[in-house]
Amino acid sequence: MLIKFNYRLLLLMFDLFNAYPYMKQFLALIYLFSLCLYAQDDIYFPEKSKGELYEYAQFTNAGSLNISLNDVTQSPLLHFENLESNNQSVGFTSDSYWIRFKLENSGTESKTYYLETGRPVTDYAELYQISKAETKVFKSGDQIDFKDKQVNHRSTIFKINLPPNETQQIYIHLKSDGETINLPLNVYSEASFWKTNYFQQLFLGLFYGLLLLAGIIYLFFYSTIKEKAFLYYGIYVFSICFMQAALDGFIHEYIFTDASFLNSRIVLITALFSNFYLLKYCEYFLQVDTYLKSFKTAYYVAYGIIAFLFTLLFVNSKSLEIAYPISNLNGLYSLILILSSVFTLRYKRIKIDPYFSFGILFLVIGLLGFVMNNLSLLPNNFFTLNSSKFGSGLEVIFLSLSMTNLIKYMRIQKEKLQKEALIKSEEIGELKTYFMSNMSHELRTPINAIMGIAEIELGRQKNKKTNESFEIIKNASLSLLSNVNDIIDFEKIENDKLHLSPTVFNPAIQLQEISDNWKIEAEKKGLDYKFDLDNRIPKKILADSTRFVQVINNVLANALKFTDKGNIYFKLICNEINTDTCQFSIQISDTGIGIDQNSINNVFESFSQMRLNHKREFGGIGLGLTIVYHIVKLFDGEIKISSKINQGTNVFINLNFRYISEEQPAVKSIINSHKDKPLKILIAEDNKINQMVLSRILKTKKNISFTVTNNGKEAIEMLKTETFDIILMDLQMPIMDGYEATSIIKSGSLGSVIAGIPIIAITADAIDETRAHVLKLGMCDYITKPLNQDLLFERIYTHCFPDDNILKIA
Repeated sequence: MLIKFNYRLLLLMFDLFNAYPYMKQFLALIYLFSLCLYAQDDIYFPEKSKGELYEYAQFTNAGSLNISLNDVTQSPLLHFENLESNNQSVGFTSDSYWIRFKLENSGTESKTYYLETGRPVTDYAELYQISKAETKVFKSGDQIDFKDKQVNHRSTIFKINLPPNETQQIYIHLKSDGETINLPLNVYSEASFWKTNYFQQLFLGLFYGLLLLAGIIYLFFYSTIKEKAFLYYGIYVFSICFMQAALDGFIHEYIFTDASFLNSRIVLITALFSNFYLLKYCEYFLQVDTYLKSFKTAYYVAYGIIAFLFTLLFVNSKSLEIAYPISNLNGLYSLILILSSVFTLRYKRIKIDPYFSFGILFLVIGLLGFVMNNLSLLPNNFFTLNSSKFGSGLEVIFLSLSMTNLIKYMRIQKEKLQKEALIKSEEIGELKTYFMSNMSHELRTPINAIMGIAEIELGRQKNKKTNESFEIIKNASLSLLSNVNDIIDFEKIENDKLHLSPTVFNPAIQLQEISDNWKIEAEKKGLDYKFDLDNRIPKKILADSTRFVQVINNVLANALKFTDKGNIYFKLICNEINTDTCQFSIQISDTGIGIDQNSINNVFESFSQMRLNHKREFGGIGLGLTIVYHIVKLFDGEIKISSKINQGTNVFINLNFRYISEEQPAVKSIINSHKDKPLKILIAEDNKINQMVLSRILKTKKNISFTVTNNGKEAIEMLKTETFDIILMDLQMPIMDGYEATSIIKSGSLGSVIAGIPIIAITADAIDETRAHVLKLGMCDYITKPLNQDLLFERIYTHCFPDDNILKIA
């Protein structure tokens, strides 16, 4: 009958899972396993009594009376009733129940039987075996020490020896603290008992192994992914595992082996934990906060009941008795709440993982059978007694599949977010470049004007006091320009776009100029300044002169900034490495505040000055040494720092340079060669101050004439009427900018002669991308503001007379 029922159920399940064909194999395995369970009952219980024992047994409720066996046998007030099933439940109770029946051995040999009664969590179980000669008493239950059980087994088991040709009266006393009491009477022969026990252990091993594996896996996922759904689910699986272990008697057998306070409450404790974390998991997985805000109160009610029940466990025995039925009712309420959440989400057409739905379905069926059996609403049979195990096992399998889908969904979402982040990063990068370009232009434009006027006036004024004022203006502008350059260089370093542009220059001249400038600043602070320059230094080296000067300037600036008394020492030694390479060994020392050993490890990091807690005493933006470090690396050099607090700092830099021997051809002075040749220059510049600065610089050469236009459109119109040798083109101008104007000129639409006129970009935009862009448009050169007068004339003459530039380097 049971097998036929199981077969029909299986066919129904097959129809249910038609959308998931591979689930049929899984269900088939469950079906075969259930057949094995039924088969072993037929195969391994041949010696089981022909009739069911409960048919020959009666029971009575002794209430709360603490009565003895003699009272039970003699009292006329106790009324015994026939047992109605082999596992009759009397519900949640703290009353004492007594069962009586007789066992007869009509054979000629003694026989041994194992009697299973009660539930594994029955608190007290006593068996009285009454014979003609004596009355034997045996104890079991989970509120006595495990070692004191007659049979050391997790369940309530008694071993009964029957002498030959004798009938004995058996009484069983069962009592709990409010849990459900069942009155099963299963008698096994010794062989069939241990075989049954073996198959039970196999089944339970698979069940607990599945739960523990799932719990460990998802807690591991949580430790990696930090998604709360994995945490709640993992703890829920572990709590289910411990609750079932408590119900099956394993907690008493292996953990709380004595009659402890916790052992008497462990079932409810684990049940409340599993109830709480199931709700938390479902609430988080179903995103109740987002989609079902009106359900939040119902979830809080469930949490409140759980907290209330947890308190009842530790008040007194009466409150503990009340906690059992309320806990089961709250379990039913929680299941209804979860189902309502699922159905409401489906009604709202919010997608729910199908495996989650199946998992909850099996959980509801399993726990509903378990709770209703505890409440005596369902009869006792194999399915109702094990419904929670089957439901929990299938639930864990399906919820684990849903969690796998969650991982897949999270991976897809992560990839989507990464893609969006990449796009956003690219947009931010473009905006950053645009910002840096604009910042460079907007800051360098006024600095160009200030420095240009200061340099012109310094060249014209003879009054010492006036010159000092212009010198202050020039130095302040240089300081501001240095900070602007540092910010732009730092942005280049971050984007790996800081590059070297080698040129041939005389390092001795550059070093002497740098030293003279800093000597003046040192003397202003009352510091002794000394410069030692090796006389073996070559007259011409091939290197990026701008970056070389920047390294020396930044280190000397730091030395001067952090030194209030004492001296500054600048030394350079030149050693020849081979026929065309030499090494500059640079030492810059000071007697300043120094750096402690903890901070010296971070001194090359950006904004390191902020970590030193100088409270802005020394100024600066903290990027100087960071930029020096990266430039030195670009030169394939090395830099080291040694320092002591309040004693000073030593900076050592080694740089290798290619030098030009005296026998190699030198660069002709292009300016001197063509100082008398007339040049006509077209200027496209919208800023009036910059127009004035350019005009004053160009007026210093008598052979140069120039025309000033306010934008690219005016420049193009001017080209149609006049001829020019070279164009100085600003980039950011109204009406038509320098980019568009250059494109029109180089396109040839104005004629091939005009298209061949060299164009030099004169811009405050010092970004590498801008330089690359203008050269690609066809401009021949790129000069940044503020303008260096000598550099400007050198570039003008170089591009106006290209055939006379005879620099040749092997």
